[in-house]
Amino acid sequence: MRKIIGIITLIAAGTFTSCSEDFLQLPPEDSLSQTIFFQTQSDFEQAINATYGPLRDLYNTGGNSQGAWGMGELTSDNTYYKYNPNYRAVQDGESIADFYVNDGNGTISIKYTNNYLIIARANQILALIDEVEFDDNAVKDNVKGQALYLRALAYFDLVQFYGDVPLHLVPTTGREDAALPLTPATEVYTQIMNDVGEAISLLPVKSAQEAGRATRGSAQMLLANVYMVQENWASAESTLTSLVGSGEYDLLGDYANVFDLNNKNSVESIFEVQFLEGTEGFASTFPYNWMPEPVTAEQVAQITGVPNSQASNQQGFNIPTPDLLESYEDGDLRETVSIDSIDTDGTYYPYIKKFWTPHSTPGITGVNWPVYRYAEALLFMAEAVNEQGRPGDAEQYINAVRTRAGLPGITGVDQATMRQAIMDERRVELAFENKRWLDLVRTGTAQAVMSAFGDRVKANPTDYYFPEGFGPPAAAFTNIYELFPLPAGEALLNPNF
Repeated sequence: MRKIIGIITLIAAGTFTSCSEDFLQLPPEDSLSQTIFFQTQSDFEQAINATYGPLRDLYNTGGNSQGAWGMGELTSDNTYYKYNPNYRAVQDGESIADFYVNDGNGTISIKYTNNYLIIARANQILALIDEVEFDDNAVKDNVKGQALYLRALAYFDLVQFYGDVPLHLVPTTGREDAALPLTPATEVYTQIMNDVGEAISLLPVKSAQEAGRATRGSAQMLLANVYMVQENWASAESTLTSLVGSGEYDLLGDYANVFDLNNKNSVESIFEVQFLEGTEGFASTFPYNWMPEPVTAEQVAQITGVPNSQASNQQGFNIPTPDLLESYEDGDLRETVSIDSIDTDGTYYPYIKKFWTPHSTPGITGVNWPVYRYAEALLFMAEAVNEQGRPGDAEQYINAVRTRAGLPGITGVDQATMRQAIMDERRVELAFENKRWLDLVRTGTAQAVMSAFGDRVKANPTDYYFPEGFGPPAAAFTNIYELFPLPAGEALLNPNF
């Protein structure tokens, strides 16, 4: 089934569902064809809600398909897996972490197809919205801006992880339309900037927008991120200056508060994926995939805080590495917020702590996923001005983040020292938020960093959560690729691949 899902995703996006809830969702109601659905302002408001829906699958995927965090964090030196020789249904995750992934890997397929589902739904809206009269033109601008932002966000995710990808900008009506040739990454980036530039002009600021939706600041942050990847430092600084100077964002006083359920979509949040605890299908489950399994019911309860938990004898993923633990400076308040440890078999293993929030049912949480936070905007700003030869101007931005973490400021250093300080700061401030791997790629350090990491894993496998007598396969880390292969199922159906 996975072999045809990408093509079918593009074709089937011509149907949307009726939605009466305020939460950004795709409810299980009767499908309506586009020819009769897109008639009123309400139809488009429901359709934009549906366009957000695949973000939950993209960031929440667990089990043997790790989705966004598998490719954005597990590929880096921040996290690894805790090998379980008695549970072997986890090869896809292991191959992602060990750099011997093939094009049939479920994780790379899920990222690809969910992004194209977002794009297909956004294209339906953008193709028809100007033909329909709205009760309020400001609402039309808002919906159109959100669709442009979501399409740009999806293409940015695709181009960073796959490189050249098909560029779909209009609704797909049949298999012929779905099988487009690959578009060079440079052209994809141009389209992203066009979309997000228009979104900036249409979207309201955060204080005037419904919580959880894309805003002008979200679009500015995405545009700045594109400029950072392109090393267009001056344009990144200009865009970030507008964002930082908007008065719409600030750091929360305590790092732990950023991930508190009471602070969803807070003043520090620029854009986050919305989850809702409950059995309706909108809950987040990803923290449960990050325990150092196998674990007993009592150990699960200790980690989760849920007394009626069940044991799990599978395999743990996204386990913080010794390398990351050593990267925290003495006194950094973020370390104990982000990471804890538990004795599972006579040895203490670390696990990601910062996303655990109070919940009542095992496997069902309501924690959101932070895509962009104001702390990252400040660190981007520090990097942009430093790369223009102004390390002194970078100090105020990096030090705002460091001060909250209980660390002294960085002053009077040269450009090279500031560059490393910013990367070190990004590593711990944004740990487990899918930033580390992309940082390594865009700074040209992925090959060196991950080759050295692989050497350490192979030389000392027990330090990296392998039981005695086990270790990564011989092929692990022999080829540090910076882009992932396109899914095999797509290549089989698309003659242009």
